[in-house]
Amino acid sequence: MEINDDRLYPGRVFIENTLEAADTKVHMSTRTTVRYLQRAAMAGFLIGLFYVAYHATVATFATVQVGGVTLAGFGKLLGSFVFGWALVFIFFTKSELLTSNMMVASIAHYHRRTTTRRASLLMLLCFVGNALGGLVLAVLLKFSTLVSGAVATQMAHAVEVKLGYLSTAAGVGDLFVRAILCNFVINVAMLLVYNGNVRDSITMALTMVTAVFVFAFLGLEHSVANTVFFLVVGLTQGIDVAAAAGNVAIALIGNFIGGGILIGVYYAYVNHPRPQKDGSAPAK
Repeated sequence: MEINDDRLYPGRVFIENTLEAADTKVHMSTRTTVRYLQRAAMAGFLIGLFYVAYHATVATFATVQVGGVTLAGFGKLLGSFVFGWALVFIFFTKSELLTSNMMVASIAHYHRRTTTRRASLLMLLCFVGNALGGLVLAVLLKFSTLVSGAVATQMAHAVEVKLGYLSTAAGVGDLFVRAILCNFVINVAMLLVYNGNVRDSITMALTMVTAVFVFAFLGLEHSVANTVFFLVVGLTQGIDVAAAAGNVAIALIGNFIGGGILIGVYYAYVNHPRPQKDGSAPAK
């Protein structure tokens, strides 16, 4: 008995939608580069602004006590929910975020819709744009009091934790695993958004919020968020540049494995129909 391909490869809609998105992204990155950088810069600006809101929420509740117990845990819970909306804003403004583009570029490369050079250029330009947007935000915040006082203390502590991973081999491994899991959960959300089964905007938004909530609450490592965060802290308080660069480099590799390999290549393979043994095309 023959089984229809749609039953064997239920994720083909996801692949087809992702390939359409990849065609647009590759075209923009090679033909309208400045506009592509602008879209990427907006993503960096947004993720940085929401990350600051996360730390401000945590810092605010860390100073509140109820019955002699601080509400720091509730602050982290609420802050993670607030930060979760960053991906929603990025997605619906059609901004370009590197971590989700790792999945898109990997699927496009697997299906030979783009070359290694163009896929690499797409991701490089996206990262540069994300960083530029973060830099603009960092400059603006330098001339404000938004990241001062308790918020500055909270952000300094977060930097200490992130850079502390580099002090031991076990810490580097911890950072690497956190980076893999971070982009895995982010791109699971994008898979659900692209697969055609989630059609209404509210469910899409809640899917993305939940994914980012998991990454923020567990303390997973996001290369773009870290880049922007380090720029903000660096311009307002100072930072160990070499250690920050090391953190971002490891996070980039881990994020690519989590989103590009474990989601992108994995789902491209399992939803790629193979020719029949007699050489004929797969059944439709």
